[in-house]
Amino acid sequence: MSSGNVAELSARWGPRYRWLLLLSLMVGTMASIMSSTIVNVAIPDMSREFSLGQERAQWVSSGFMVAMTVSMLTTPWLLGRFGYRRIYVGTMLLLMAGGISGGVAGYFPLVLLARVAEGLAAGVVQPIPAIVILRAFEPNQQGRASGIFGMGAVLAPAIGPSIGGVLVDWFGWRSIFFMVVPFCIASLWLAFKFVPDTAPGDVAAARGKRLDWVGLALATTGTLCFLNGLVEFHSGGSAAWQLLAGAIAALVAFIIWQRWQIAHGGEPLMDLRLFGFRTFTMGSIVAFIYGTALFGSTYLLPVYMQLGLKLSPSYVGTILMPAGFVLAFTMGFVGRLADRQATHVLVSIGLALLAVSFGLMFTVPASHPITLLVIWAIVGRIGLGFILPSLNLGSMRALDHHLIPHGSSTINFLRMLGGATGVSLCGIVLEWRISAHGDSLANAMTSPGRIAAFGEAFWLLAFLCGLALIAAWQLRPVEDSEEAAQ
Repeated sequence: MSSGNVAELSARWGPRYRWLLLLSLMVGTMASIMSSTIVNVAIPDMSREFSLGQERAQWVSSGFMVAMTVSMLTTPWLLGRFGYRRIYVGTMLLLMAGGISGGVAGYFPLVLLARVAEGLAAGVVQPIPAIVILRAFEPNQQGRASGIFGMGAVLAPAIGPSIGGVLVDWFGWRSIFFMVVPFCIASLWLAFKFVPDTAPGDVAAARGKRLDWVGLALATTGTLCFLNGLVEFHSGGSAAWQLLAGAIAALVAFIIWQRWQIAHGGEPLMDLRLFGFRTFTMGSIVAFIYGTALFGSTYLLPVYMQLGLKLSPSYVGTILMPAGFVLAFTMGFVGRLADRQATHVLVSIGLALLAVSFGLMFTVPASHPITLLVIWAIVGRIGLGFILPSLNLGSMRALDHHLIPHGSSTINFLRMLGGATGVSLCGIVLEWRISAHGDSLANAMTSPGRIAAFGEAFWLLAFLCGLALIAAWQLRPVEDSEEAAQ
């Protein structure tokens, strides 16, 4: 095990150290991303085993998303309090424990608890790479580093569904929980060699810092009220409006409390001075809407293939694999472009391609659907390849150096809040439209009405991407005098 700050590790490993550090973070991020998406392939089998309705089954995905979303806000405090290495190692251990526990659980509440543990770990670790890229790499290398990191990060979810589908067919849904274990073990070995034990800024961890527990409680309460309010609103429950009102009240209280913390020299959970930068504000809007569309489709697409088109889990994974490799290649290419081309152009191209891929899903025939499915999936993944390396960098490059950790956690929080919203929203809209077409997912056979309902859910995602385009165009760079960091 090596120890020390970035300067000591750089002296030991030379110019390649920053890339070795990026590789170490990439492996752990691959594990966290894989755990967030691969379980979707197994939702139909899990639903049958535990006799779950669609609304309860979707909490396997949305419960993970809620935990990941809220825990992202704690990353700046955790890094400042304990340092990079301790936090990274701790999250990998928690992620591995969640994977093993979910694989052996015999009751659905235990599976859900394991998913929440995985989500907490994934939420803390995912903002870290963007912080390192913006701090450890020169501005003319940041796009390239982001693209290379993204290539590795997307290979896991590209390959994961294919392997996961085969595992579900051969060994059952439990086997997919164990896929994160080897990645976690590898990331732990790399962490003890290359991840520094210092905090952001290469300073010693400050043990005196206190977590903003009030802000965290308000953020958690607001998120849970909002997502449960969506579910209740769809089912016609009387508590829907109360829950949504509670979410609004929590949001207002959260903003007031964060402003009070800043005014009195405290450590806010979310530094609202970030939104004094126009590019960051517009990037945050894009991140939320884009997260809704992205994670909503990640939930919707495997369910569509299995319950709408009646394809096997292994077949679903095989269909998605070519699109994943195209995504990895596109990210490497666009990462280099991000150092030279305007962010708003790259992000807008990506959102337009993503909207086209969603909007044309209704053209996929129920008989012989493979060709068009692969084409539209590839178009969508090319769009993602334009967005992913560009959005975070373009949104945060204008930030003051000390705001970068808060910026990374905040923009990831908003993206994942959108993602949790998208998973819930797609499940709600899907059941609503299937019922409107006179069908039910409980029926073993598909129907034209079910296919139409899936198409309408995809149109919703296309519309959301169109909305994000409006904000994306506002990512145009502005003069420094116009950037008011309050």
